[in-house]
Amino acid sequence: MMGEIFVTQTRPSVLLVDGMALLFRAYYASAVTGYIKRTSAGVPTNAVYGFVRYFWDAVQTFSPSHVIVCWDMGAKTFRSEQFTDYKANRAAAPEDLIPQFDLVKEVVDSFGVPNVGMSGYEADDCIGTLAHAYKDSADVFILTGDHDLLQLVDDSVSVVIMKKGHGNYAVYTPDLLLEERNLSAAQIIDLKGLMGDTSDNYPGVKGIGEKTALKLIQQYGTIEGILENLSELPKGVRAKIEAQLDMLHLSRELATIFLKVPVACALEECCWAMDHERVLTKFEELEFKGLAKLVGQPAFL
Repeated sequence: MMGEIFVTQTRPSVLLVDGMALLFRAYYASAVTGYIKRTSAGVPTNAVYGFVRYFWDAVQTFSPSHVIVCWDMGAKTFRSEQFTDYKANRAAAPEDLIPQFDLVKEVVDSFGVPNVGMSGYEADDCIGTLAHAYKDSADVFILTGDHDLLQLVDDSVSVVIMKKGHGNYAVYTPDLLLEERNLSAAQIIDLKGLMGDTSDNYPGVKGIGEKTALKLIQQYGTIEGILENLSELPKGVRAKIEAQLDMLHLSRELATIFLKVPVACALEECCWAMDHERVLTKFEELEFKGLAKLVGQPAFL
């Protein structure tokens, strides 16, 4: 595992789970074989099954005192109002995955873990808002596969990026972020503003790729620093930025995780205290025999 885990004994530790990241990862990891796991009644469960494996491994690895799972609540958010093409390139969810969106929340609930989401906002915004609320009184770990969340890293917030293979994580702290990318968390936002994001479908400054954007941010610190020193830039780069200033600022805004979503979850509402029988009853309903064995040992209680 990359990065060191520091959890103080006097502070709670909160695991904030990016639910969609785990669910989609689990779906495609198993669907690639062409086989979709289903119950005897024909309900697809492959993504939920894989989600639980990822979720359980993270809980065992990071031993949080509190756990919350955050979700997107529909495709339309305040960002799609700001920029019509935002995420417009995303294909519809696979048909076999759609019924699993509600099913996975039932499973999370069976663990006694709150499902958090807010219409009009992304899961990232909910995660950012909660991390910001907890960080002064708890050590926060954000479990995801999404590098956009690296902008949330600070002294009390670690972003845990899932890598290939179960139990393989990169734990980003400010030190690791600086060591690996030579960037601060805030600079992640400015970098995305310059280079855009093909996955989220906003352009940044067309003609400026990651290499140039990284060089500019590392040299001038911020977008403001770059704009204050436009006269120093190569003529071609300067012309591109000057011609696309509005899109540069909009792209940075789209890249910024919103930290004031009207969601809240008091720490006493998200204590990790699994009701073993309740979980096993849900697993039995979904015919998850393998998972029942995974969580069924007394050592895991």
